[in-house]
Amino acid sequence: MRKSKVATEKGVSPPKPNPRWGREEETEIFAKKVKLFRQGKISEDDFRRFRLQHGAYGSRLHMDYSMVRIKVPGGEITPDQIEKIASLSEAFSIGSAHVSTRQNIQLHWVQLEDVSEVMRGLVEAGLTTREACGNTVRNVMCSHFAGVCPNEAFDATPYSKAIARFFLRNPMCQNLPRKFKINFACCDQHGLVRVADIGLVPAIREVENGTKVRGFKIYLGGGLGAASFIGHLLEDFTPEDRVLATCMATVRLFDRHGNRENMARNRMRYLVHEMGWERFQKMVLKERSIVEMTTSYSTAQLFDVKSQEDTRQLPKAPRMAKLPMLNEQLTKDSPAYERWLHTNVVPQKQEGYFTVFITLGAGDITANQLRVLASAIRDYSAEAVARNTPQQNFAVRYVRGTELRDFYEKLASAGLANPGALTIASTVGCSGTTSCNLAITNSHRLAKEVQRKFLELELDTDDSLRDATIKISGCPNSCGQHEIATIGFFGGATRMNNSMTPTYTMLFGGSAGEQGELGKAVMRVPAKRVIDAVLKVIELYKQQRSGNETLHQWVVNITRGKGTGAIKNLEDMKAALAQVIQLPAPDKDPDAYMDYGSDSRFSAKTARGECAA
Repeated sequence: MRKSKVATEKGVSPPKPNPRWGREEETEIFAKKVKLFRQGKISEDDFRRFRLQHGAYGSRLHMDYSMVRIKVPGGEITPDQIEKIASLSEAFSIGSAHVSTRQNIQLHWVQLEDVSEVMRGLVEAGLTTREACGNTVRNVMCSHFAGVCPNEAFDATPYSKAIARFFLRNPMCQNLPRKFKINFACCDQHGLVRVADIGLVPAIREVENGTKVRGFKIYLGGGLGAASFIGHLLEDFTPEDRVLATCMATVRLFDRHGNRENMARNRMRYLVHEMGWERFQKMVLKERSIVEMTTSYSTAQLFDVKSQEDTRQLPKAPRMAKLPMLNEQLTKDSPAYERWLHTNVVPQKQEGYFTVFITLGAGDITANQLRVLASAIRDYSAEAVARNTPQQNFAVRYVRGTELRDFYEKLASAGLANPGALTIASTVGCSGTTSCNLAITNSHRLAKEVQRKFLELELDTDDSLRDATIKISGCPNSCGQHEIATIGFFGGATRMNNSMTPTYTMLFGGSAGEQGELGKAVMRVPAKRVIDAVLKVIELYKQQRSGNETLHQWVVNITRGKGTGAIKNLEDMKAALAQVIQLPAPDKDPDAYMDYGSDSRFSAKTARGECAA
């Protein structure tokens, strides 16, 4: 393991050692199962169930290839692990990796026979693909601001990793009715806690004698998809010594009562919705008491928060003034570095240190860029790790303010210094038809086109647009999290002018965080008119906003029917966009009827989904 420049020159503790999530024997077992499947000794359904449990997702319409999904618990990843993924992507994939909205990293188009070799390489780096897919507890997420957020009660990172460690390979969650997701926040603003099966927000409560107790606000039954629901608060405060029992009780109830017959309605959110929250809440509290009274001491000890804590002494920076660019307006003539600083860098609660966001195009990063990123983390992050984010970017924390320019120059050498990471320009897009069986449209390419256009127009420099988000999915299933975007889109197919056309349903007014809301459908927009439609929305906002109202606030007000200008509600918005989304006749502009990334006639091809085993 190489020592970082930070560690060797500045007296900082050595880099954090790689955690051991993977197991060598699983790679051997996978290789043997592939051979048995090829020999016809294992049925296709049985093998599908097995490979999904081990993180190998079938590639679009080509079952001889897999997407290998790498779990990154809590989103924390080391430079060594990043370099290993770079090498594996060159040896067995397409020379690049993809950061997902759930803090996984994916390698696409891996030959089925090579999956075990990829798994073996990941084990060497301490990573695993185990239960990254399938009907089990998926990758446990944690806010990338956890530990550096000025508004957090405490750092939730060790708790997220302890929960991930407890449920990984745990017999109680190997054959759930469907996948199960757990998300940790750092505060009420950052984290996807209301759209997970279990969402946890750190909190502190004062008890007798002024003693302060750590705990969480726990939300249950949220989730995104063809039908989405916002999670419910279980109780006002759950002390930390009841967190494990609460999670176990919830998983057990889902396992026992979840719908195993109808795949379209077998996520826990449907169970909560159909049963009713009050009844489900009572069942969880009762089941928790049973768990607490019957769980053995040795089992409970497997949830070990202390072992997941970072015991290194991170450095204290000298006192220094906050960088002026973080609070100053940009102009179109501002230097590239200042533009990047304004849109990609935020101060931490640790004085003198900053978190830097690496802007990726819809989550894609090449092997060479991964290596440069790993080197930059070693050289400039006192924490010596990175976090991947739901916005499909990387966050590198504990960068000294005095070294931000050097960090920028290093990123720029590999094309990683694009601005806009914390603005409307950082568009989320799922993999879409580039690899997913269920996708109808190429959401991945569209997200890149939106980002390219917005950076070209320098919309990232406009602070009134900064809090707005755009998220795009290739079908209604919400891997792109379109329901929690200011402006969201999900793909479909519509016959227009007697020609099948890729289209997107546009949604308004979604948001994440503890006060999260789901977006409301507005209208269908042809794929090749999505960018025009969004730009028209921004134009209308500029004309009609009230005072210092941001784009996100303006869109939310319209969604609620409280617009103060000519556009007061969604019906007014539909009317205002009607002309923008029109298409000419197919013979006059055939490209308008094709999907992004395609030069042939559009057809809505799908296959059996890989989301469940």
